[in-house]
Amino acid sequence: MSKKIKIAFAGLGGRGNCYAEHLANMSDKVELVAAADIDAEKLQIFSDKYGIPENMRFNSAEEMLERERLADVMVIATMDRQHYGHAIPALNKGYHLLLEKPISPSYSECLEIADTANKLGLKVLVCHVLRYTPFYNKIKEIIDSGVIGKVKAIQGIEQVGFWHQAHSFVRGNWRDSNETTPMIMQKCCHDTDILLWLTGKKCLSVSSFGNLSHFKKENAPEGAPERCSEKCPVFKTCPYSIEYCYLSKAREENFWLWPVNIVTPIPTYEELTKRLETGPYGRCVYHCDNNVVDHQVVNMWMEDDIAISYTMCAFTDKCAREIHVMGTFGEIVGDAEAETVKLTVFGKETEIIDTTPELGDELGHGGGDWMLVKDLVALFVDGEGECRTDINQSVESHIVALAAEESRINGGAVVDVQAKINK
Repeated sequence: MSKKIKIAFAGLGGRGNCYAEHLANMSDKVELVAAADIDAEKLQIFSDKYGIPENMRFNSAEEMLERERLADVMVIATMDRQHYGHAIPALNKGYHLLLEKPISPSYSECLEIADTANKLGLKVLVCHVLRYTPFYNKIKEIIDSGVIGKVKAIQGIEQVGFWHQAHSFVRGNWRDSNETTPMIMQKCCHDTDILLWLTGKKCLSVSSFGNLSHFKKENAPEGAPERCSEKCPVFKTCPYSIEYCYLSKAREENFWLWPVNIVTPIPTYEELTKRLETGPYGRCVYHCDNNVVDHQVVNMWMEDDIAISYTMCAFTDKCAREIHVMGTFGEIVGDAEAETVKLTVFGKETEIIDTTPELGDELGHGGGDWMLVKDLVALFVDGEGECRTDINQSVESHIVALAAEESRINGGAVVDVQAKINK
């Protein structure tokens, strides 16, 4: 492979643009050569920004995949249920992949993508960016050092954030598990992955409970119309209103900030209000076609008698993760938003460790987005990348998440995870 890798993009939403921005900052080693999206506006904005020639702009990933291999690596950031249909043909054409999570909502499709890559000698890096964050790397380092003894229990919490839930999982693209993936897979395969990685152990069995209980028509305020507007009697006070989630943010902050830039790629207040009047993000959260859960708990029984309890909840003010690792000789309490890790070795004073990324949080996911992209480039240009999120390491997290959803649907029944893997 040449010392300057060529990258093609399938899917130009928030995640595709995130990786493109980071890759474009390494122009001495990277060339963005092709792009595909079914949204003509997104395709034009992305292609103009990164200098994609007209003959390398495609109206769909399928159209791009009809051509012979155009690049060394394809970034697949299309919708969840499209990943399999794009990944297999891309691998068969010889592309290495940077594959947005989740890999697929299907056990068999996850395994087939991994098997295909292995047979063809190609790399698939799954975008489990938390493995690259200084925060989780410090926790991993402490666990592996043995200073807290043997890990016996972990409590984790995914604080989704009330506004994030409203934007992505009630109004937005991931509101319907039949079209995308279950909440515990789409949002939380990050977490099942990081828990497996931190412990270095296999998950033996899973049980789970959860439901959609709040974002339903019967909970709508009296007189609330189907579209969120000033006609609603609680427009100014509802925390899920478009006033709070989008309009106020646009007035107070730069337009490029998420989630406003998802509603409209054109950074004007007039364009934002127009799209909220007609598009999906302008709907009342109690009158949407969503079906994914708004709170869920997952219990994981691991090798070596490690018990893990993990909670995902929409009803939090902040959008962050917290973790409590309990070992036989000490404990770790981590706050991902504060980027602090508290280490207590029993009988000694607590040590507080700052894990703030050197280049700042603007790099996304506590620095994980940037570090993943750096690893991708190092792998293919310098031959030195860690490939920390290789699909062979990442696929088990998806099987755990799917098993958790199976348990939830069946009233918390215990699911044998290893039986699913060894099928």
